[in-house]
Amino acid sequence: MENASVRAARLDFCALALFACALLLSAGCGHHPLTDYRALVKAGMSSSAIEQLKKLDTSDAETVQLVSAKEAGISDETCIALVSAAHQFHRPFTSVDSVNSLAGAGFGEPEILEIARLDKLDTVSEDAVTLRLIGLSDPTVQMLLQRHLHDQPTLSSGEIARLKNVGLTESQVLERINQGMTDEQAEKEVKTREKARNHFGTGFTRIRGRLPR
Repeated sequence: MENASVRAARLDFCALALFACALLLSAGCGHHPLTDYRALVKAGMSSSAIEQLKKLDTSDAETVQLVSAKEAGISDETCIALVSAAHQFHRPFTSVDSVNSLAGAGFGEPEILEIARLDKLDTVSEDAVTLRLIGLSDPTVQMLLQRHLHDQPTLSSGEIARLKNVGLTESQVLERINQGMTDEQAEKEVKTREKARNHFGTGFTRIRGRLPR
């Protein structure tokens, strides 16, 4: 029969083995129990927000993203929601550049979160920012953004900018979008208008009669 010391040693070994397995499983599932949140504290995030990030199992790489968001003026609540939205799609939050660009272009946090919850931060943000820079009205920007978000046919922001540059008004651009104009069709109209503008803008005036000697 085993004596008490041998049984105790065996139990200790089993306990250590179970602990090691638990650590391996934790690492394999992507858990981050040792994430350093000090940079977020320094960036002004509240302790209650950090506790919520811990519950979301936020990684060190994600905290770097969130520090950038905080420095750009994004609220604690939105930072948490951004991480949560990314995790809903089984991936880490890596879209801080898109978030900061949208915020810098005047999009509100509810709008940014709407885009994040559709997992389209990195696919829509560039077009959305360009729509602002073009100088379109807020209702038009919102309408076009919704079309992008819900995969409805619309012109790219680049083609909209080109149409405006060749003289179309905002209402004329919207008419073409509502009629189903594609980027290829828009490009054809741009080239036609550029050709007409160049033709009339650089023509020579013929001088009639004899030149003086």
